[in-house]
Amino acid sequence: MKRLPTFVLGGGLLVAVLLPAVATAAGEDAFIALQAGRSVERVALPGGAGEVVLTQLAPQANAWLLLSLPAADGRGTRSFHLENADPLRQRVKLDAAAPGTLLIGPDGARTACVLWPGTQLAQAATAKLPYAPLCGARLYLRNVVAGNRSALEASTEFLRDHVWRGEQIIGFVKREFYRDAFVESAASVAASGAAVDVAPAGAPPSARLRSGEAPPAIDAPGLGIARAPPGRALLPGRWSSAAGLAGIWVSAMLPGLVSEGLDKVEAQALAFLVAFDLGTHELGFALGTEHPRLGWSPRVRPAVRDPRLPGPDGFDGAAPLVRTGMLAPALLDRVVASFTGGFKREHGAFSHGALAGVNRGSHYGFVEQGVVFSRLQPGLATLFVTHDGRVEMRSWRSEDEARVGTLRHARQNGVPLVEPGAGGTPVAGALVAQWGAGNWSGSADEQQRTLRAGACLLEHEGRRFLVYGYFSSATPRTMARVFLAYGCGYAMHLDMNALEHTYLALYPRSGAQLGVEHLVSGMAVLDKSLGATLQPRFLVFADDRDFFYLTRKDRR
Repeated sequence: MKRLPTFVLGGGLLVAVLLPAVATAAGEDAFIALQAGRSVERVALPGGAGEVVLTQLAPQANAWLLLSLPAADGRGTRSFHLENADPLRQRVKLDAAAPGTLLIGPDGARTACVLWPGTQLAQAATAKLPYAPLCGARLYLRNVVAGNRSALEASTEFLRDHVWRGEQIIGFVKREFYRDAFVESAASVAASGAAVDVAPAGAPPSARLRSGEAPPAIDAPGLGIARAPPGRALLPGRWSSAAGLAGIWVSAMLPGLVSEGLDKVEAQALAFLVAFDLGTHELGFALGTEHPRLGWSPRVRPAVRDPRLPGPDGFDGAAPLVRTGMLAPALLDRVVASFTGGFKREHGAFSHGALAGVNRGSHYGFVEQGVVFSRLQPGLATLFVTHDGRVEMRSWRSEDEARVGTLRHARQNGVPLVEPGAGGTPVAGALVAQWGAGNWSGSADEQQRTLRAGACLLEHEGRRFLVYGYFSSATPRTMARVFLAYGCGYAMHLDMNALEHTYLALYPRSGAQLGVEHLVSGMAVLDKSLGATLQPRFLVFADDRDFFYLTRKDRR
């Protein structure tokens, strides 16, 4: 059995002991036990009154800690989820000589912060803030808050959770009323208003169109991102700079320009793509307050479901950790974009094909700040970030389990849209046209054309780009063809069917003022307003859905 180092601090002595990785302290559940790399410090209280315990959940990430203290009534303990505001530069330790005091800062220059006994921690716990500052904002207490959700989201969850055959009702509504509800159409532009066919410096390469196709100058009235130089005309497949945001570009595509055999709607339904230079941006991931859930997906076959377990990983909740559904305050000064993450747990497992019969239905896995909330499953498309900040996207393999400890963030979503083929040349994913085995969702009668989003990795002349794709009405096969036309080496699905599931916003700045631009103008309904000020989703208020975010690289 693998054993983890634990430090027992008492009377000024530091004593190293070894505890089993699967059963450390009394009361730790299967979720905490899953964090194989965690480290634990303990300070014994005088007179046998218990102990103070500080658990570093993922020491390499150095972001999240659990502080466990004796309960006020003397019965058991109470745990608090703390967030390190500066994980790159400060470490947090218990003070061996003062139980309840944390030492915060770089080695040799730590500042003492008394959290217990005293009022600071208690006041933060009752502040009703998702992030309550502690120790001069060196740490934050993560508090439980309700995540925002749209009326559509609320009604579909009610049907799924409380109405017999609710999923079938949702499928009918999607098929009959929402299938093409979000189609973005292009208007032709007069020659005098045509776009200039010159790629901005540093942009990814233009898309490859079908032989003989010449991109018409178009106007995309639904596009909500300002471009530089300003103007309404676009050339499909060409990149334009996002105004005021270095290293970010936007493009539009008519799928009929890159793929034959599409019906009229899909051929003309605009796709919008946004590219981020990974040389100047960092990628992060955060879970929503509720989604994705951690229990069993109703999609899995009874034969692979273990009725003795509340979820495929042995748990159905993350307590005592707190999921805030919003960006940490320390990142607000560097954030440049956010977009919705992926499928809910209800749809995040397989009921058909080979993946349905292995690994308890192959539930999609996810990791935040080095903490594993759901195991990463072999064969699934995975977008992940390592502790050194490198962004990768590929199909997870069984042998990659040994790499989990090197990950800061990860999100799985089904099978690949684009993957390496023979000789490494990118091709459409092997299951891209198989509705059941690919778990592409849509409707029960396999009508797959709908609003969808995806992401890809693109490499060009030594530079790497993360590309987000919004497809206003497309099948997975068409998504794959568009990503291939842009030169993507690997691509994966994100989510589908509604604007809240395919949301992307950019945040240009003017001095200290933060702007908000939505990839599609209609996405503004997902934000809130305070007077004349727009309050963006994921940044200002908690959301029930998971999301990715991009920040400028910190070069301090």
